[in-house]
Amino acid sequence: MFGLFGADVGGSFASNYRCYPVTFIEKPQLEHGDKVILPPSALDRLASLRIEYPMLFRVTNNQNGKHTHCGVLEFVADEGMVYMPYWMMQNLLLEEGDVVNFKSTSLPKGTFVKLRPHTKDFLDISNPKAVLERTLRGFTCLTSGDSILVHYNNKNFFIDVVESRPKEAVSIVETDCEVDFAPPLDWVEPETSKSTAKATEKGKKEEDKDAEEAQEEEPGFVPFKGSGCRLDGKPAPRSPSTSAPVDVPKPSSNPSLGGVGWHAAVAAKERAAAAAREEANNKPKK
Repeated sequence: MFGLFGADVGGSFASNYRCYPVTFIEKPQLEHGDKVILPPSALDRLASLRIEYPMLFRVTNNQNGKHTHCGVLEFVADEGMVYMPYWMMQNLLLEEGDVVNFKSTSLPKGTFVKLRPHTKDFLDISNPKAVLERTLRGFTCLTSGDSILVHYNNKNFFIDVVESRPKEAVSIVETDCEVDFAPPLDWVEPETSKSTAKATEKGKKEEDKDAEEAQEEEPGFVPFKGSGCRLDGKPAPRSPSTSAPVDVPKPSSNPSLGGVGWHAAVAAKERAAAAAREEANNKPKK
C-alpha cells in the first residue's frame, strides 16, 4: 500500500500518505487542534522503534518544501491515508489526495511564543488570553510561520505564530510557556494617538526654540545704569563706558575686599558712590 513506500531510517519513522481533511471521517472537532489520524500500520512501526511520547511528526509537502509539525490522536485511518485538520493542509498548500511526508521527530519544550491575530476582532473577545489558552490545550506543538485556527462563539479566528523559542518549532505539552501578542494584521493606529504625538512633539520644539531665543536676548550686567545730574541741576553727560555690558565677576574671596564675595564688593562700591554724592550735595554752593 501507499503508506509502505516510506522507510524507517536510523531508528526514526518516515512514510508518505495521501492527505484528506478530518471532516471526511466525521471528526470536525479535530479542526480545533493539531492532531492527525494515521493508519494502524504506522502504530506498529512506531511501537517497534520505541518512539518517545508524545509522538510528534514533521509533516512536509514534497512538492514545495513547506513543512509543519503535529501530533497524532488515533491510528484508525485507511491504509495509505492520513486525515488532517484543514487549516494544516492550507498552511502546507495541500489539496485533497496530495502526497505528504510524515517523519517522527522530537522537539524542545517551548519557553516563549509570539502570536499575531489576523483581525482585531479577536481582541474584542472579553478574555482573549483565556480563549487562546483553552484552544492550545488541543495542540501538541507550534511552528513559526504557521497560522493556527481558534474557534470561539461560532466564529473562526486565524492566529499567526510569529516567533517561538528556543527553536522555530516547540512542544507545548506540559510546559510553562510565555505568550506575547503582536498587533493584528489589520490594526491601524488611532488618529487621536497620532495627533497627540504630533502635538506633543511640536510643543516641545517650540519650547526649545523659545528657550534659545530667550538665552540669546538676555542682556549682560550693566552696572550704574541710568542718568545722573550735575550739582547745578543740569543732566550729566552720558558716558559710553557706563552703558556697555561688562562681564559679571565670579565669586571671589580677594583679601583686598576683606574676604567678602562679589555681591558684597558691588554693594560696598555702591555705598561709597552714594556717600560721595551725598557729600558733594552738602557742600555750600558758591
